[in-house]
Amino acid sequence: MTAQVSADGSHLDEAAALEKLGYSAIWLRGGQIDSLDRIAEVVRATTAVPVIPGIIPADVYPPGEVTRLYAELQASAPGRFIAGLGGPQVPRPLRPLNDYLDQLDRGEPPVPASRRILAALGPRKLEIARDRAAGAVLLLVTPDYTSTARRTLGDQATLVISQMVVLQTDPDRAREAARGPLRFLSGVAGYRASFTRMGFADSDIDGLSDELVDRLVAWGTADAITARVSEYRQAGADHVALTVLDDGDQPATDAARQLARGLLT
Repeated sequence: MTAQVSADGSHLDEAAALEKLGYSAIWLRGGQIDSLDRIAEVVRATTAVPVIPGIIPADVYPPGEVTRLYAELQASAPGRFIAGLGGPQVPRPLRPLNDYLDQLDRGEPPVPASRRILAALGPRKLEIARDRAAGAVLLLVTPDYTSTARRTLGDQATLVISQMVVLQTDPDRAREAARGPLRFLSGVAGYRASFTRMGFADSDIDGLSDELVDRLVAWGTADAITARVSEYRQAGADHVALTVLDDGDQPATDAARQLARGLLT
């Protein structure tokens, strides 16, 4: 079980606390990273846990910067950095994504496929993740789609589900917390296409219906969230990376501590 922290000033303390709780990897939200050096800071703030940015956007950070970071961390903390990568947000992203991976292959030193994981939703990106990386990380998918992704990836590749959770039993408050990130992500073409692929109607996506929220974001008691995580594992996920959303009741680290009692025992 893995956990995600944000680069908001408290992430180093959060990362150290999550490692002590027993989470098996720390994910740093790539969309909020203003410098790749933030990843090195998290590695230094922890002792042994792997650190994965989820994700490094290919249209923000050139491959040379990823190669530099990989070389530095391999020298100071061997095996602890996995390059979580996301394709460029362009109309035809597959060619530039493959070009990016080609440059990582040719780097000095190369960033090997075994040390990188790709954000992937559609079938073609899943195939690239299978063939040119250690596997794929998927955000905002159902357990049913997790099974589909596992079939595309095959048995050897790693499948990570990035799961948003709200430790809140009041339906209105839980769904409102969930709709915060969904309002932005539902407007991103790749996520909207993914929601459609999973069977959601335009009205569900435009209105962020209760059904869409409930199927994509786990909320409720710690036991309810643990049960949802188990569904993803049974559907073929190797790891479930938790992003605890703020509902105004308790800090994310406190919620992660409460969830750890059921998830890590």
